[in-house]
Amino acid sequence: MDLEKFANEKFNGDDYVKHLVKEMVAGSELSEFRKQLTTEKEGVSNLLKKKVFENYSQFIETAREISHLESEMYQLSHLLVDQRNLIEQIKEESLLDDQKNIIGDNTESNDNDQDQNKKALSIIKDALIGYNKSLDEKVFLHEGSLIELDPNDYRPICRSHLFLFNDILIIAKIKHDKKLEFTNEYETKKIAVVNIRELTGVKNAINIITNDGNRIYQTINAAARTEWIEKFEATLKFNQSTSSVPAKSKKGPAPQPPKVLQKQRSSVETQSICSDMTLSPTASIATENLAPEWLISAPEEIQAEIAQRHFEDSLHLIQKCDDYIQKNPSFYNINEIQEKIKNLKTILSSVLLHELSIAECRDLQSVLRSSRRLLKLLVEMGKSRESSTIFLKVCTTTIRTSQRQARRNNLPVSELFFCDLAQVASDFLRAFQKQSACTAALTVWCNDELQYFSQQLIKHYLTKGTNLETVAKVVVSVREPCLELTKIGLDLSSHMEGLWRVTLEQLIDESRHRLIENIGRTEEIWQPYNLISKSNLRVLVKELNAMGIDMNEHVTGDTFINLTQSTVNFCRHFLSVTESCAIIGRNSVLKPDCEKLLRDLFVTQHNIKPSLTQQNVDLNFVAKNKAYTVDVLLEKAISNFEEKSEHKCILLTELKNQLKAPKPKPRNVYNVNV
Repeated sequence: MDLEKFANEKFNGDDYVKHLVKEMVAGSELSEFRKQLTTEKEGVSNLLKKKVFENYSQFIETAREISHLESEMYQLSHLLVDQRNLIEQIKEESLLDDQKNIIGDNTESNDNDQDQNKKALSIIKDALIGYNKSLDEKVFLHEGSLIELDPNDYRPICRSHLFLFNDILIIAKIKHDKKLEFTNEYETKKIAVVNIRELTGVKNAINIITNDGNRIYQTINAAARTEWIEKFEATLKFNQSTSSVPAKSKKGPAPQPPKVLQKQRSSVETQSICSDMTLSPTASIATENLAPEWLISAPEEIQAEIAQRHFEDSLHLIQKCDDYIQKNPSFYNINEIQEKIKNLKTILSSVLLHELSIAECRDLQSVLRSSRRLLKLLVEMGKSRESSTIFLKVCTTTIRTSQRQARRNNLPVSELFFCDLAQVASDFLRAFQKQSACTAALTVWCNDELQYFSQQLIKHYLTKGTNLETVAKVVVSVREPCLELTKIGLDLSSHMEGLWRVTLEQLIDESRHRLIENIGRTEEIWQPYNLISKSNLRVLVKELNAMGIDMNEHVTGDTFINLTQSTVNFCRHFLSVTESCAIIGRNSVLKPDCEKLLRDLFVTQHNIKPSLTQQNVDLNFVAKNKAYTVDVLLEKAISNFEEKSEHKCILLTELKNQLKAPKPKPRNVYNVNV
């Protein structure tokens, strides 16, 4: 694929698509081309992201150093006097004596640019002591004297003189006899210049990031600092232009005289590197509408704020620049400054989104706390849609990680899940309360998370063979916290009931068959229940009383209950199953299945009869047991079911009416006269 067509300024998308349609008749060819185009697009996008964050780690490291040094600035107060004296000395005396001026004042006006550049290179070569490399084919751009500061405590180290060429930077030390001693040389492609925010006692400083570390230099004033930063940017543009134009056709700019030999020259007199140019009438008019100094230095300040993670200050400065540009759209270089501010705004949003995406942590509270600041800034920048998507993805990872940890430690996962869900929803609504589209995204996210939670709940807690009591506990642990979400306007109960309805129906039906099979396994012994001891009898009576069944009237003797052992055990078991079914049956869809389980279980117990092998069985005693289960147990079960499920128990009520023993008919009395 030829990508140079897209880089052409005259590229027209409509014509290009029409041309493709004519050449590629088959739809498969267009689909294949579309895939290639998508692949190239992703590659370019990834490359752009890599370039944006390439030097981010260096910015973070510098920011940490600066933040750490801010607390120690008070140590520099006693050095302010010496520093001020050094700066005044630089202003008042010449850097080099008349014999060693780098570019003399006797340059003829009729020399062309190449001749001036050759003379400048020759003079610089002679002035540098200890520099043995060749300066041929170099283009001299800028030079000046600066004070080198210690990166640790900003203490002045020495006076240095810097020479900036198109591809290298030469640093020389100014000796006591004002001679220049070569110290270092760096390629301009491998260095970066960062503006340092003004600290107590340290102003107009720049940080040159090299392979050897950070080197901090202080200029005379803010204008000189701005000029140095602009010259470094010029070297970058110069190197970019050399990659596309042959070297022989390049014509470098003429060298600029040192500032120490141009004390009468204005800071806004020229933007060219030529030393003998004068202001034109058009340039003099432009100086009247120059942007304020704070706006010119704003891009560098914003970069420093982003590097130091002062995101609020950088956004405030960007908004301040935008407001000023809207109110004053006619000042000089407005397009250049506006483009810089726009690019910095894009970089800031990318950094904030990246910070938000790497906020994953095992603790949801930490994630939410660290995200509030970033979300607030992104919403102010109009990045609500992107930030909400990334925020919900981070919360998904954190919640699922905490769920896995809770399952390993046997903690209540349901309460933890819905508590986390409520916290995420509250923070989300607080951050995006005015964004209706984002609220819809929250609803979709909650449904997805609830679906994943139900799958894990069924997989780990509602497996095949789970007893009914455990199922009821799981149902309660989910329904109660799920109802709490309605307080913040998030109702997920119906969705949750629909997700596990099929599983619960299968478990109820499986429990029904299992319980019915257990009833017929043991043969009933139709004799009163002997508890052996009085203590056992008291414990049983107390337990049944707690369940709502009074067994005192059936106690006979010291240790007997005038009911069979299976009848007494069935009373306890049936009431426990009734409680579990009532909890599950609060959902009207599951209520018929729960009633069917209780009805079939009771009918199976009620239909037990003495076997043929059993002899001398008291049929009245058998009838008494059956009547007790119908009149006492079934009545109590219906009451408990209706109380806990908040529904009428229809099937058990009909069963009670069917099994209730009819009243005996009155005997007919006939009077016979004898």
